[in-house]
Amino acid sequence: MEIPPESAEATTEYEGESFHFCSNDCQALFDSAPEKYVETPHPHLVEASGAILPRLPYGRAKGEFDIEIEDPTSLQEGDSVRFSKEITDDDVRKFAEATSDTNALHLNDEFAEKTRFGHRIVHGTLVSGLISAALACFPGLTIYISQNLEFRRPVDIGESLTAQCKIVDDLEGDRYRLTTRIENDADEIVLDGTATVLIDPLPE
Repeated sequence: MEIPPESAEATTEYEGESFHFCSNDCQALFDSAPEKYVETPHPHLVEASGAILPRLPYGRAKGEFDIEIEDPTSLQEGDSVRFSKEITDDDVRKFAEATSDTNALHLNDEFAEKTRFGHRIVHGTLVSGLISAALACFPGLTIYISQNLEFRRPVDIGESLTAQCKIVDDLEGDRYRLTTRIENDADEIVLDGTATVLIDPLPE
């Protein structure tokens, strides 16, 4: 993804023009097929199963996704997406900095040992953020309208989680109702709920 020069970590030249990138990884993607990135409206977006997804190979962001969609041009009941990621200590500390949620339960071992959990756990909102990551795996531009959540169990730092979003109702005006669920690597449900989203076409 090209970014303003003052924010760039990497820069390259192509046909007499300078291109600026958020990381060396993004520059390497450009260098692998520069003509594609110059001639295509959204060359930086991810392609999967015949669909263009509004996901970026952004910096050091990690995680794996899988989509089960019958027709990418017409979403319907039963279509689903999954996103999996390990939640690291670095993730927890960066989330605390970004949100200013510096609850000692998430950041201080000695404090957390004296709580009902016996050790530090991941912020609940960081866990639920994996649902948003999964929603970005649907073709089109997914916009949150509402979300109901029930936290079933705490998440330990270092656990691998999988978020699944499945369309259960096709509403009017490109709106959909979905089930949203997150499981740990022991197949235990850590979060369960429903969401309503609006899915716009990708911009031209």
